[in-house]
Amino acid sequence: MWKFLIIVLGVGWLLGQLIRYFLRSKLAKFARHVSEVAKEEQRAQRHTAASKDEIIVDYIPNKQEEKPHKNIKGGEYVDYEDVKE
Repeated sequence: MWKFLIIVLGVGWLLGQLIRYFLRSKLAKFARHVSEVAKEEQRAQRHTAASKDEIIVDYIPNKQEEKPHKNIKGGEYVDYEDVKE
């Protein structure tokens, strides 16, 4: 009985490892294929755009207004009096 249980668990573990290995390799191959197809499409789009004498902009930086940096560590102390009416 124990022998059978150990063999079943061992075969199950081995099959799990094999399935995991093959799935990873197939997913990696699929990811490479999708990446290659996307690169080819980008090349084709750039080629058609370049043939139409269009300007291609790959990156547009965000415009940030530069604020003057002041190193103020605190405000100015103003002495005041409470006026009671």
